[in-house]
Amino acid sequence: MDILFGEGSELHVKKPIGQPGQFASEEQITMVTPKDSMKLRIIGPLRPETQIELSLTDARKVGLDAPIRNSGDIAGSAGAKLIGPKGELELKEGIIIAARHVHLYPETAEKYGLKDGDIVDIQTEGERSVTLHNVLVRAGVKHADEVHIDTDEANACNLGSGVMVNIVYNK
Repeated sequence: MDILFGEGSELHVKKPIGQPGQFASEEQITMVTPKDSMKLRIIGPLRPETQIELSLTDARKVGLDAPIRNSGDIAGSAGAKLIGPKGELELKEGIIIAARHVHLYPETAEKYGLKDGDIVDIQTEGERSVTLHNVLVRAGVKHADEVHIDTDEANACNLGSGVMVNIVYNK
C-alpha cells in the first residue's frame, strides 16, 4: 500500500461487498503485463499477502497463465507489474483465477450438515441451468451466505447477483 499509494496511505470505502467487513475501495491500480494492462480496484481490508483474482477471460486478455486456486493459495502463481499513483512494484506471484466457492454462516453450514473445507456441487435453475462441481465450502464467523463464481461462469449460466442456487452435498 505504501509503495503504490504513499507512506501511511489507507483504503477508503467505496461500497460494502457481500462478506462481513469487506469492501470495494476507492483506490485503483494498473496491472501491466508484456501483452496488455488492466485497471483493478482494491478490495479491503488489506491481506497479509498481495492477491489478485482475475476471470479466465481477463487472464487470457492480458496474457497471464494464472492458475485456478483457492483464495490465499498464491505460491508459484502468476505475477505482473502493479502501478499506483505514487509508485510501482513487480509482483512475483499472487495472481490467480479464484476457484469457485460458497461462503456460509456457521448456522447455515450446521443446518445443512456442512463444514469449512467440504466440497459440494451448486445447481442453478432457469433457461441455462448448470451444475457446478467442486465448490469449496468456506464456513465460519467471517462468512455470510453467498456463492462466489467468476464472471465467465456466471455469464455461461445466465446468473445475476442475488439469484438463489441449490447446494448438493454427496458425503
